[in-house]
Amino acid sequence: MNYDNKISIKSWAEEDRPREKLSTQGRRALTDAELIAILIGSGSRTESAVELSKRILHHYGNDLNNLGKANIAELSRFKGIGEAKAISIIAALEVGRRRNETETKTPEIVKGSKDAYNVLRKTFMDLSHEEFWLLLLHQSGKVIAKELISKGGLTGTVADPKIIFNIALQHNAVSIVMAHNHPSGNLKPSQLDTDLTKKIANAGRMLDINVLDHIIVTNDGFYSFADDGVI
Repeated sequence: MNYDNKISIKSWAEEDRPREKLSTQGRRALTDAELIAILIGSGSRTESAVELSKRILHHYGNDLNNLGKANIAELSRFKGIGEAKAISIIAALEVGRRRNETETKTPEIVKGSKDAYNVLRKTFMDLSHEEFWLLLLHQSGKVIAKELISKGGLTGTVADPKIIFNIALQHNAVSIVMAHNHPSGNLKPSQLDTDLTKKIANAGRMLDINVLDHIIVTNDGFYSFADDGVI
């Protein structure tokens, strides 16, 4: 390995050292690229870590949400980013996402589709595969729990009615809200989505468990079967 090919942060001009800048001016003084540069630590002989970070951010439209969706293989395609650096970036962005989820209190009462969306939207954020979740509610609409029912691929997931109602009965839930995401960003329900919604709603009536809604979530919004009059 040619150790001259990497430029460490310590060798940069003082005004270009993001660690020192954070120490003297505070974390909010740093740009997104400078923060990422601290994570990756070094660039190459021809490119500083800040310049490399700027190049990565530019590729993702200077949008940290888009960068947060990247996986190890995608980030490792950038010259100067190996697996270890890619993992550091992904881990840091995930910590930020979880902190945001912890700090933002979600509604404890679900009275409509927007409430259900607010409870679950961070659960679905940045997923590249489909997941099916269940909100379990008391008579008052208070959330008892949220449960992951299944994970799928890029194009779909499977929700077994037997599993859904078994979980609902275990929690003594009076009503439930189903939710799954569309990684494609398309909010339009598929025929399979519609058929499944009607099937579970009908089964709920037989068990005296009210299926209040089924929502489809993307990073930009949601679709509600109840609002659309399907259930």
